[in-house]
Amino acid sequence: MSPPVPPRNWRKARRRIAALGWAALSIGLFAAIWEVLWYFEKINPLLLPPPHLFLQDIPGTLKFFDRSNRVGSVASGGGVGALGITMFWTTLRVFTGLALGFVSGVAVGATLHYVHWLRNLLMPTVLLLAPISPVAWLPVAIFVFGIGDVPAIFLVFITVFFTIVLSTSAQIESVPVNYIHVARIMGATQTQLFWRVILPSILPSLFMTLRLNLFGAWMVVLIAETVGVGTGLGQIISMARATFNAKLVFFTMAVIGALGFLSDWGLRQIQRRMLWWVAPNRGGV
Repeated sequence: MSPPVPPRNWRKARRRIAALGWAALSIGLFAAIWEVLWYFEKINPLLLPPPHLFLQDIPGTLKFFDRSNRVGSVASGGGVGALGITMFWTTLRVFTGLALGFVSGVAVGATLHYVHWLRNLLMPTVLLLAPISPVAWLPVAIFVFGIGDVPAIFLVFITVFFTIVLSTSAQIESVPVNYIHVARIMGATQTQLFWRVILPSILPSLFMTLRLNLFGAWMVVLIAETVGVGTGLGQIISMARATFNAKLVFFTMAVIGALGFLSDWGLRQIQRRMLWWVAPNRGGV
């Protein structure tokens, strides 16, 4: 006989099953409403094809993900492999830009907080550049870096960087003074104070900020792929729009939505494992 499941593990399993159930119900309800509107002829299937239409010919749709078949031809090729490669490159650009923006944003934000003359010198410039839409940086990125992966990564970087800089500086100021006093009484140096007290205190809020910027990162990387990269899911959307292929548009949108959902889930898992000292009902789980 197998050993009984501990009550705590059973409760965790129930919560996960319930979360999956609610997610399936939410997506299913959205799709059902879409299908009902199509059934009663409230939407034009040529412009807004319901899920059963843009999912019924997946092998034919996947051919457009092969670069040799993108002129609307029906040549052989494509398939799951081509879709996987396209998804991989777009996802890689997103997470590369997120990682660079997060790490450098925390470093710059902490530096501006502790080095007062540098804060006085650079913070006005940060506040000047922060409101500028990342999309407005696309021409600059192409002028500086040329056509390729770097403009897309740069746009994701810009999406995260300024927000993390400002958030880091503000979060350090909000660390409870009692934490700092206790650490100093115990003989902590300034370096130990930052790594052992301040950084663990601000990381939960910074991870929540990162998660909120994740969806913006997906938006800007698709725009960059349309103009400055020439490959990836954004390029597929652009090609589908130019050829008026609504089924391909909505299929690619479904793929992007699924990747965004999984990306957020992945960040939450990283957050739970890295921030092990944060209670499950805190820190933006």
